[in-house]
Order: sequence, then C-alpha cells, then structure tokens
Amino acid sequence: MLEFELPIPLPKWSFVAPLPSQAYKRPIPSIYNTVLQELIVQQHLMRYKRSYRYDAVFALGFVTVYEQLMEGYPSDEDRDAIFQAYIQALKEDPEQYRVDAKKLEEWARSQNPNSLLEFSSREGEVEGILKDIAERAGGKGDFSYSRFFAIGLFRLLELANAMEPTILEKLCAVLNVNKRSVDRDLDVYRNLLSKLVQAKELLKEYVDREKKKREERAEPQKSNEAITQQQQFSSL
Repeated sequence: MLEFELPIPLPKWSFVAPLPSQAYKRPIPSIYNTVLQELIVQQHLMRYKRSYRYDAVFALGFVTVYEQLMEGYPSDEDRDAIFQAYIQALKEDPEQYRVDAKKLEEWARSQNPNSLLEFSSREGEVEGILKDIAERAGGKGDFSYSRFFAIGLFRLLELANAMEPTILEKLCAVLNVNKRSVDRDLDVYRNLLSKLVQAKELLKEYVDREKKKREERAEPQKSNEAITQQQQFSSL
C-alpha cells in the first residue's frame, strides 16, 4: 500500500501528466500532481476491495486531505475541476463526497466530547451513519478501514473541540475501529502536511526569484527603449 509520502522536490516549476481521467486534460504542477497520483492509486486499491463500501466519514477524510493538499492552488476553478475528475475516475459521485463531508462538518460543530461519543443513544441522520459504520466494523457487514476514514474521524474531533487523546480512543472503541491503526495513519497524514508545507515554501521562493530575474532583465530593455524614443523625438 502506498504511503502518503511527498518527496521534497527540487525548486523547479515542472509539469507532468494529468490525472488518469478524460474529465481533466490540463497539466498539473508537479508539486500537486505527485501526491494526487499517489492518492488516486491508493484509493483505487481501496475502491475495488470486495469489502469496500462508501461512507460519509471516509468522504470527509478525503475532502479534508484534498483541501489541505490543494490549498494555494493557482486557480479555484481548476481545483474544483481536478476534484471532479479525481472522483469520477473512481466511478463515484463528486457531489456526494462534498455534500456528505459538509453534513458531517456541520454536525460535528454542534457537538461536544460527550455528545460525540453518545451518538448511538440518539436519533438523527449523522447518528444513523455512525451507527451503521459501527455495526459494519463490528462484523455485521462490509467495512474496509482506510487512512481517509482515520482522517475523517480526526476532523470530527477537531470540529467538536474534542482533541484529547482519550476521546479518540473512546470513539474508536464505540465505532469498533482499531485505534492503533488510526494513530499510525494520522502520524502519516501529519508528516504529509509537514512535507507539503516545505515543498510549497521552496516553490514560492523559486517563483519569486524567477519573477525578480525577469524584472531585472526587463529594466535594461525599458531603458534602451526610452533612450531610443528620446533620440527619435530630438531628431524631429
């Protein structure tokens, strides 16, 4: 299984092949494309497991990763188009991912550590989603754990201001999910974000240097044009 690894690239603004989907054919800067390609390969393997079944926590985790990864992308329109192409390449519905992620985010913001853990005793749409996950993860149906699911859990805790380690442990227990796997995958996720920040800083430095060089090269040309125009005016 591929890791969420992002090798820090050389400070070079290069482009590589686009996503494996006919829905988006424009080149993507390599700093983003490197991770996107790894993620889509990893998610493809998850998607076609026999035990795979889409759920909203998984969707929240992917949307969270995508937004973190694509933060600062030059074009908001392209960022959304790439998201559409990515999910469509997996034969799934991009709109469903967005809607379910937003639904869970809004629900989590209205929770506290206690209410988050007591979802099984209440009725509601999101409560029903979490109950279904708990039943399937407990062996009563298909459930395939993944890193995106772990990140979705982390996002729920973050929005509910329930970041104490004991809360995560209790939530994993209620959902019948292995906390050790969740801890491991969250460490990988944090490592990805750290490396991505470093890579983007290198890229920004490179772009700033190139812009300054272009401006410096343009100055003599502007001066020569000004002198030429002045000479032409004087000869009139």
